[in-house]
Amino acid sequence: MRGRVASGVPAGTAPQARSRREYDDRGGHITVETRINDRIRVPEVRLVGPNGEQVGIVRIEDALRLAQEADLDLVEVAAQARPPVCKLMDFGKFKYETAQKARESRRNQQMTVIKEQKLRPKIDAHDYETKKRHVVRFLDAGHKVKVTIMFRGREQSRPELGFRLLQRLSNDVAELGFVETSAKQDGRNMTMVLAPHRNKPKGVKDDRTSTEPVEQPAE
Repeated sequence: MRGRVASGVPAGTAPQARSRREYDDRGGHITVETRINDRIRVPEVRLVGPNGEQVGIVRIEDALRLAQEADLDLVEVAAQARPPVCKLMDFGKFKYETAQKARESRRNQQMTVIKEQKLRPKIDAHDYETKKRHVVRFLDAGHKVKVTIMFRGREQSRPELGFRLLQRLSNDVAELGFVETSAKQDGRNMTMVLAPHRNKPKGVKDDRTSTEPVEQPAE
């Protein structure tokens, strides 16, 4: 069938290996050592068509003939059923798509790193630019950033200073990140969390900031 080499479970395969599984897009499991085509040695199978349609119980010879006519593989997807369930599919394409999904899943499960940057409410222009460059570097690397405004003494009676500073910073880095957690007072500190824009192509900086309206920064 299309010059494919049938792959089955070699004699003496360990039970641990036979228990490893992959899953197709319809939720049915397929063992890693899946039996396909001529490796399926049973008198009859319950056949599922390439689009998931139920063909019914057919002789193995007829199932193999249908697979050959459709230029597809006959793949055993439920070996424990009686009779075994087989599906018509392009097995090579299935294996490739399964590997792609696994890689994407691992990429999406990467551990989130949260960096922190601390500022004073009356920070001077030079220090502000330095802190902002750090935030830009963290966001550009794909990290979240917790920005903390530290109040001391009488500064605690002027929380609007910290709030305006956080708004200014969020506007300045809007091309790289958005406000994930809005500014909030926490004792002597005020915090805000910035997160990088998702799925932003490398080198493109046209994403918008958070959906929450932000006032213009105070001069």
